[in-house]
Amino acid sequence: MRKLFSTRLLFLVLAFLAVSSVAAAQVSVGVVVNFAPPELPVYDQPPCPGEGYIWTPGYWGWDGNDYYWIPGTWVLAPAVGFLWTPGYWAWGGNGFLFHEGYWGPQVGFYGGIDYGFGYFGHGYEGGRWDHDHFYYNRSVNNINVTEIHNVYNTRVVNRSNTRRVSYNGGNGGISARPTPEQEAITRERHVAATPAQSQQVAQARSDRELKASVNHGKPPIAATPKAGAFNDGSALPAREGGRYLPPAENHEEQPKNGNARPAPVIHPSDIPPSKRPPVSNTGNPKLDKKYQQQDQKLYKQQEQARQKLQQQQDKEHQKLDKQRADDARKQKMEEKHQKQTQQLMQKQAQQRQHLQTRQAPPKPHPAPSHPPHND
Repeated sequence: MRKLFSTRLLFLVLAFLAVSSVAAAQVSVGVVVNFAPPELPVYDQPPCPGEGYIWTPGYWGWDGNDYYWIPGTWVLAPAVGFLWTPGYWAWGGNGFLFHEGYWGPQVGFYGGIDYGFGYFGHGYEGGRWDHDHFYYNRSVNNINVTEIHNVYNTRVVNRSNTRRVSYNGGNGGISARPTPEQEAITRERHVAATPAQSQQVAQARSDRELKASVNHGKPPIAATPKAGAFNDGSALPAREGGRYLPPAENHEEQPKNGNARPAPVIHPSDIPPSKRPPVSNTGNPKLDKKYQQQDQKLYKQQEQARQKLQQQQDKEHQKLDKQRADDARKQKMEEKHQKQTQQLMQKQAQQRQHLQTRQAPPKPHPAPSHPPHND
């Protein structure tokens, strides 16, 4: 047994080195969508097909024109000790970006999204590794104990946001922020999705019935027992659809001219980053230096003001989360935050305009006009 565990441990180390890995900066995919994904549908979990399989929750993908549902499924872990961190959509300032999921020894940040079945917005409550065996928590997983004996039963109190919102940030999104520990996990080396998971995505992408515009947020195949088993008798439809707003009705709609139309800015972190002031060039070195110092001072003051307001709003989010506030209170707070952020933007725009006016060269005085002389 010790020799077997040593072999498995060696395999784990080799997997980290040999399997394609991604760094934190590579997690985000360069796909920007101008309207939010539908809510998450409600569905049941098919029974676990065997030991070593780990549940990977369903989510909305993007095919370039439409959202489509990628059913949740059971997948063999790529190595002993690995757990799955789900991918998630997040508002990026100019649209919604998808952050890819990954395998690793710890579960990292996945946007605070409540995917269910152990993924309640923070960490994973569905099971754990004990040496070279994975043990399943029966309270959140569909496990046939006559076939799988590595089980335990720990009741989990889901204290996360129980809304079915499928994205982080932006207008109406989950307000969770990564903890320092989660940020450290994100910076570690990770293993990308397995070939079986890629098969699940490819098959879902080619299935017209899984497009949001066709199923209106209620996919006919919401979960499969294994990757690619869309026609398996154990594949399950959604019991309840997620709220779906097509582009024509969505406040994040993309205009007909193709230009991105940003969603309302709610928090200071949603404000596009400020450009550093350009180097002044008046022809007077002393004056240029003076103007540059003024520009840098204002830039620093405005960045500090943004950070201060963001920290204040983060504390208010955390306070409501601890109080388990209902959606009405959270919506009221979001409206308050939006007003605060807009006021900050207006104030800072006025500050920049005022400084530019002060630095503008004086207008030349018009030459005095003299009445014509009559000779």
